[in-house]
Amino acid sequence: MSEFVTRFAPSPTGYLHKGHAFSALSAFDAARAADGRFLLRIEDIDTTRCKPEFEQAIHGDLAWLGLKWEAPVRRQSEHFPEYHAAIDQLAARGLVYRCFKTRKEILEDIARAPHHPGEGPDGAIYPRPAEPMSADEETERLDAGEAFAWRLSLRAVEAELGDLSRLTFIEEGHGPNGETGEIAIRADLIGDVIIGRKDVGTSYHLAVTMDDALQGISHVIRGEDLFFATSVHRILQSLLGLPVPVYRHHALLTGPDGKRLAKRDRSLTLKSIRDSGISARELRLQLGFNW
Repeated sequence: MSEFVTRFAPSPTGYLHKGHAFSALSAFDAARAADGRFLLRIEDIDTTRCKPEFEQAIHGDLAWLGLKWEAPVRRQSEHFPEYHAAIDQLAARGLVYRCFKTRKEILEDIARAPHHPGEGPDGAIYPRPAEPMSADEETERLDAGEAFAWRLSLRAVEAELGDLSRLTFIEEGHGPNGETGEIAIRADLIGDVIIGRKDVGTSYHLAVTMDDALQGISHVIRGEDLFFATSVHRILQSLLGLPVPVYRHHALLTGPDGKRLAKRDRSLTLKSIRDSGISARELRLQLGFNW
């Protein structure tokens, strides 16, 4: 039987809240039950919003909760060359293209479309450009220093991989609609998704997929809000020849208003909870972890 390895992978863009605590404890508890390994990864590719003080707080909050993890901790900002190399590989195979459209332009295009595919893991689905950009125009815009995003071409991906519905993953938890077991991916919810940007060089989708493979993650335990993103990750795994972990999505904690918890809810941050005098054991019990 292969080793059980899981992780908790927060972004240091604010203080952790009770929802993060539930997710981290879920992964830690699963690793402990399987006599496996628990890793902490810092997903800090957004170098403008990620702050050192939030990263330090993540370590402090998780230690207060009673979690232990292996060292060293992988920080995504230290691995941009690896992500760039993957995009270069996909570009050489004609699987990605540069998109110079702004978010506003894309939304305007969608508004004009008679039949729009709807919402996907990243919001409004970008189907594909009506006409591919000429090499001359692309060179001209690059020379002008215009910003762009690397988008995965679903048309090219389907030409290489064939019917994408044949790609599946194992779900041991559940999706937002109760999905469980062997799940076929939903290419219709992806569109030409962004996997990198000029200024960042990667995206959450590419970085998390590569990191899970490089760190030998056998089980991905995370919130059900990322369930449909798994379709993107499964495609990237197939294109890059990466192993496919087992997925275990869980329900999200909500506040009194019924909305999912967010970092802006300062009263529910672990920092505020600690300052109020609640002990780590009390919080663990509130979240259903009896230890």
